[in-house]
Amino acid sequence: MEWTTIITLAGSFFLLLAIGVPISFAIGVSSLLTVMLSIPFDAAISVISQKMASGLDSFSLLAIPFFILAGNIMNRGGIAIRLIEFAKVLGGRLPGSLAHVNVLANMMFGSISGSAVAAAAAVGGTMAPLQKKEGYDPAFSAAVNITSSPTGLLIPPSNTFIVYSLISGGTSIGALFLAGYLPGILMGLGIMVIAYVIAKKNKYPVSPKPSLKEVTYKTLDALPSLGLVVVIIGGIIGGIFTATEASAIAVVYTLILSMLIYKEISLKELPKVILDAMVTTSIVLLLIGASMGMSWAMTNADIPYTISDALLTVSENPIVILLIINVILLIVGTFMDMTPALLIFTPIFLPIVTELGMDPVHFGILMAFNLSIGICTPPVGSTLFVGCSVAGVKIDKVIKPILPFYAVLIVTLLIVTFVPELSLWLPKILLGY
Repeated sequence: MEWTTIITLAGSFFLLLAIGVPISFAIGVSSLLTVMLSIPFDAAISVISQKMASGLDSFSLLAIPFFILAGNIMNRGGIAIRLIEFAKVLGGRLPGSLAHVNVLANMMFGSISGSAVAAAAAVGGTMAPLQKKEGYDPAFSAAVNITSSPTGLLIPPSNTFIVYSLISGGTSIGALFLAGYLPGILMGLGIMVIAYVIAKKNKYPVSPKPSLKEVTYKTLDALPSLGLVVVIIGGIIGGIFTATEASAIAVVYTLILSMLIYKEISLKELPKVILDAMVTTSIVLLLIGASMGMSWAMTNADIPYTISDALLTVSENPIVILLIINVILLIVGTFMDMTPALLIFTPIFLPIVTELGMDPVHFGILMAFNLSIGICTPPVGSTLFVGCSVAGVKIDKVIKPILPFYAVLIVTLLIVTFVPELSLWLPKILLGY
């Protein structure tokens, strides 16, 4: 019965995706068909509806619309150019300076906006003309931008960790936020190492040394933007507010910053910003609701335990199991967006890794890191398309230059997988986790 259920669930889901059904509806319909194997249609649709509704009844989920709104405000508020100028101060003296500036700006802007696509568009759109003017290969510039934009999904605040916390049964959001710092920085540094080697080989220029006055001005101009991260993480660590309350504070902070300090958003533009955030929130919450229905359907049919037994039959060695899980997630990430993949595969793999003794916080970082690679790979990587678009290059021209960056991302993924202290050190020393 279990394998019949797995075939029904997976087969109907991928068939619906193949014929172009939106992923939220594909998840809901395949869950309904799976439940109907054991109970009648009217009872099945009632159960799935209830599970979708109850899955959204969570205080933690309130953080998602607030963080999305804060990210939208920041995207429109002139933050990108200020962070790029600040990044020039940090990485402007290395060979291929503008490539390193691109990586650093994506790390900062992506973490503040909470969106890899927004980082790829805002930072890449600004950097591409500058790099082209200084003789950089546009395909190389696009590769750097595409692979560095997901770093902000690991460096908090991140909606990805809020979704994982919900689906994993309440893993500490504060611990997840802190755990993402070192892996996110490691991802960015890995990309910078490859960029350095290629820039050195191709003799890309080094930016002129800025004056002390210029350094001071650019740093002070960027500090209010970077202050958002300090306020949010500091407040959570200090126990002043929860992650959900921090998201509301983030909205107030970004409104003051963008409207009163930078004066990049007018009162007239604000309704459009809020409406865009509502649309994005609706899409994310529909995905979460549908995935909660699928999660229940899988648990009801003992699918996680069936897959767990099958994996443990292959090997009981934790290293082999984690390698298999990583390979599966890397493949899934190439054709499925990050949020639905997280929602679908966390209930399957989390019981397996906890049985092996892996900490849920560490596994959350592993999943986020792994799936973030997928959004910059063909055939459906969102940052791949956006990065190529803003750089003005075709995807087939980017594939060869981007391969060394894929390699370093996989190497850093393996380091994060097998060195748990990279993820758990900060939560331990700052939260006593």
